[in-house]
Amino acid sequence: MVGALGVVFGDIGTSPLYAFRAILGEGDPRDPVMVLGMCSLVIWSLLLVVTALYVGLLLREDNDGEGGLLALLALLRRSHLQGRRLRWAVLLAMAGAAMFLGDSVITPAISVLSASEGLTVASPAFEPWVVPVALVLLAGVFVLQRIGSGAIGRFYGPVMVVWFAILAVFGVVALAGNLTALRALEPWTAARFVVADPAVAFLCLGSVVLAVTGAEALYADLGHFGRSAITRSWLVVVLPALVVAYLGECAYVLEHPSAAAEPFYAVVPEWARIPVLVVATLATVIASEAVIAGGFTVLHQAGGLGLLPFLRTRHTSARQGGQIYVPSANWTMAVAVLGVVLLFRSSEKLASAYGVAVSVTIMVTISLYLLLTRARRADGDRWRTAAGFAMLLVMAWFVAAAVPKVPSGGWLPTGIGIVLLLVMWSWVSGRHDLQAALRGEEVPVSDLLDRASGDGTRALPGAGVYLTDRADVAPLALTALVERWQTMPTTTVLLSWRVEDSPSAPAHEAAATVRRFDGPVGRVLAVDAVLGYQERLDVEHVLGEARRQEPEMCEALDLDQATYFVSDEIPRPGGRWPVRWRHRLFQLVDRLSTDRVEQLALPRDRTVVLGREVRL
Repeated sequence: MVGALGVVFGDIGTSPLYAFRAILGEGDPRDPVMVLGMCSLVIWSLLLVVTALYVGLLLREDNDGEGGLLALLALLRRSHLQGRRLRWAVLLAMAGAAMFLGDSVITPAISVLSASEGLTVASPAFEPWVVPVALVLLAGVFVLQRIGSGAIGRFYGPVMVVWFAILAVFGVVALAGNLTALRALEPWTAARFVVADPAVAFLCLGSVVLAVTGAEALYADLGHFGRSAITRSWLVVVLPALVVAYLGECAYVLEHPSAAAEPFYAVVPEWARIPVLVVATLATVIASEAVIAGGFTVLHQAGGLGLLPFLRTRHTSARQGGQIYVPSANWTMAVAVLGVVLLFRSSEKLASAYGVAVSVTIMVTISLYLLLTRARRADGDRWRTAAGFAMLLVMAWFVAAAVPKVPSGGWLPTGIGIVLLLVMWSWVSGRHDLQAALRGEEVPVSDLLDRASGDGTRALPGAGVYLTDRADVAPLALTALVERWQTMPTTTVLLSWRVEDSPSAPAHEAAATVRRFDGPVGRVLAVDAVLGYQERLDVEHVLGEARRQEPEMCEALDLDQATYFVSDEIPRPGGRWPVRWRHRLFQLVDRLSTDRVEQLALPRDRTVVLGREVRL
């Protein structure tokens, strides 16, 4: 629970710093009915969106322990969803993942900026230091990512315990000054506000979503800490502290409307502002960690599901497989986040950019959940389907309220999301076109061996390991060796693997299966491996497992001396201009993707890469 508090709830836990201030800016803080109504909307959004939807429904839908909208897509694939519905589900998942990654750029910037702006509460003379302090803190956040979320969580957890205690204590003290704020707990308080001033209430929803930001990161980080720890932390610690904090801010603004400009620090007594500012700064650093870790998970899952190229990933925990570090994503996000801080320079301006990505991501997640319950067609899922559909209607209002904020800042996450969606779409369709183009040139393994037997093929001493996506098709590197130079290693290993729609390979599946062919100059072995989408191929581990299972077949396979052959298909754009630009984008992404030798951790001094251009 402490680890989960330190990573999962940093984002949503720091929302009292800026959320209620942004909401009050949509109306008149001198109107008590409006202030109570706004606070009621916040509290009931926490109860409905986070507690009922995410904790009550979505956390139960895990894919062998992994969560997030891409885990829902994998579950849909496993439910044998086919045809147009599956294509729509894939498109929805890509859009949601793209918007979540866009949100991952905004969250660290707005969280740390909001804390740094507390310096001006201590003294207006510190205003020039707000942006530099935020930049330094954010740079430190990204440098620390290599440690891993588990180790960071153990360090950050106690800090977040102190933070939630601060929210609760000062919230209770402020609430005691005006118990009228307790009326915000009544749902009809929000209803009266909506009826009395529907235009303001509608615009408020675009800022109310700031209070539930971090909900998707909560679900995406399921694999890091597990459902039990996340659920207990939310219900026992986080939710009560947030509700009391917002009630305290509401109570103080009811008594002092001028406090609406900075309601969080107005609640804190003057003697405690500096210590609270220090803890708030640490808490916002932790908030950034929650979304960054969620972004790593989404990118890792997307690579395994074929929505993006594989990125080099390092597992930072031997106990929790979901705790990962993606270096290229970390530094790309670092540049983007620091750029956002320099562009907007205040959390108030960033608030407009925030709600669009959050609300769209949540709506996509609900849509995938409804598709999953429909695909299962189980009687027990009827009430879940009804609840999910009701939440879809609620989130539709949040999305509609966020649309007016697009010109004033919402264009940033929307633009990032659209670019990433185009990248994913071009990658998926480009891989499909590449495989289609290769089918006309591929040679079955049996045909190649028959051809080699009649061509006087010579033996090369040692073992050669050829990596191929399909076990029944000869890889380009082996075909070139046989057809051009009439040679084959005395021990030829064709290593292929397939990726399942589960985070890890099923327990009943063998790590590797071995088949033997009669080769013209020696033995030819086909080794097939099964992986989950969270796993990456470890060549030496799979071959070692093959030797353990079939010692007689693999006795001549010396892993310390084997030469590895990698086929590199180089795409070349084809077709008319509507298709050509998509192919060019695919070509660019393919060039920027991780080198296959590095991706598979092959020894470079014993690896041969053979490339061939393929016209799409």
